[in-house]
Amino acid sequence: MLIRHGQSIYNLENRFTGNLDVPLTSWGEEEAKRAGIKLKGLKFSYAYTSVLKKAEESLRIILEEMQQTQIPVIKNEALNERMYGSLQGLNKAEVAKKYGENQLEIWRRSYEVRPPDGESLEDTYNRIVPYYKQEIEPKLKSRKNILIVAHGNSLRALMMYLENIGPTAIVKINIPTATPRLYDIDATLKIKSVEYL
Repeated sequence: MLIRHGQSIYNLENRFTGNLDVPLTSWGEEEAKRAGIKLKGLKFSYAYTSVLKKAEESLRIILEEMQQTQIPVIKNEALNERMYGSLQGLNKAEVAKKYGENQLEIWRRSYEVRPPDGESLEDTYNRIVPYYKQEIEPKLKSRKNILIVAHGNSLRALMMYLENIGPTAIVKINIPTATPRLYDIDATLKIKSVEYL
């Protein structure tokens, strides 16, 4: 199960967040509660999140709603959001005005292009996928149910790996906040089905 954190203050303000540690809005907290309600009845063996508070807090709220606060929670920087470098904290509309809509979209969505002083989605992929293979895949092979609460770009990178999505196709994929994405996989980790709940 993959879930992007609830709405953050910078999401609301249309700012590049990257790995700046900003909190959830009250709506983001409500979104996380709704995600937890949707997941009631499911049982997870482990939960993973980044070390950024918007993901940590989303996970905490989700597990509270599910009444599963006793499961092990593993926090790791590998799951952090993509770092947007000198764009972090800037308003996206102002960046578009200064550099053009086309450049804004390239920095936001392309696979290989890095924003100034930041990470590309490819860099994010090369950070998250080895961690996933080493830490999470063995648990999935032993039939453990895993919940991952992270960020738009770290989850997009992981989706590329899980769903065999190419660099061109990933440009068009946007992950909604606090909307659970359920993967049904077999013992060989082959995906039988995937859907948003």
